[in-house]
Amino acid sequence: MYRGFEETRGKESAESVVVIENLKKSFGNEVVLSNVSLKLFQGENLVVLGKSGSGKSVLIKCIVRLLAFDEGKINVLGYNIGELNNTDLGELRKKVGFLFQSGALYDSMTVRQNLEFPLLRIRKELNRKEVDDKILEALENVGLADALEKMPSQLSGGMRKRISLARTIVVDPSIMLYDEPTTGLDPVTSQEISVLINEVQKKYKTSSIIITHDIECARKTATRIVMLQDGAIYKEGSLTDFEKSDDALIKAFFMQSGT
Repeated sequence: MYRGFEETRGKESAESVVVIENLKKSFGNEVVLSNVSLKLFQGENLVVLGKSGSGKSVLIKCIVRLLAFDEGKINVLGYNIGELNNTDLGELRKKVGFLFQSGALYDSMTVRQNLEFPLLRIRKELNRKEVDDKILEALENVGLADALEKMPSQLSGGMRKRISLARTIVVDPSIMLYDEPTTGLDPVTSQEISVLINEVQKKYKTSSIIITHDIECARKTATRIVMLQDGAIYKEGSLTDFEKSDDALIKAFFMQSGT
C-alpha cells in the first residue's frame, strides 16, 4: 500500500467498514440522493431496497467513486474516498468487490481468462500455480469448476452471474457490493444466487451491500435492511421490522414485490 494512502486513514470505528454521511447526488436538476447517511458493519449483509429510480445503484457507485458525488462524505475501510488521488483510490478499490447487474464478463475471454484478468493485476505476488489454484477455488465455490475453458456465450444467465461472482471473489475482497444480483433470473436461479451470497459472506468473511428490489433475495440474505424512497432513507431495520410494518408504502412494496 502506498504510504500516502496509509496516512490518509481515518479514525472510524473498526466495526464500521463503510460510513456514509449526508450524501447528495444530482444529475442536472434531478436529485437522485438526498442527505443519505448509513453504515455498513463488519461481517453483515446490508440490503438496500427500493423501487427502480430510487437511487440504489447510484449509491453503491458513489461508494467506490465510479460516480462523483456532490456533497457529503464516504469513508471506506477507514479512508475518506473524496480525498484520495486516483492512484490511492485504485488501491482501495482492490479491497472492494463489485458485482455489476450485467455481470460485465469479457465476451472475448474464456472463464479462466476472465478470472485471471483481475487476479494477475491485483495479486502480483502469486506464482502461476497459486493463480491457477485461486481460479479453481473461486469456481468451485460457485459450483462451476467445469466451466473453466468455456466462453461467456456458452453460459446461461445464471451461470454468467456465478462466473461474475467468482471473478469478484477471486481477489479476496473485504467488501462486496452487489448491484441487483438476481435481476433477470428465474426464481430457482435467483434463490441459488441468494444462497451463494450468504456462502461468500461466511467463507470470505466479507461485509456486503446488496442492492435489490427482490424481496425474496432480501429475505434470504439480509442482516439488516435500508429502504430508499425518492433518494432518501425511508426506513431502516430488520426484516421482521419491515414485514410487521403498518406503513402503507412498505406494505404495498412488499406485497407487490412478492407476487
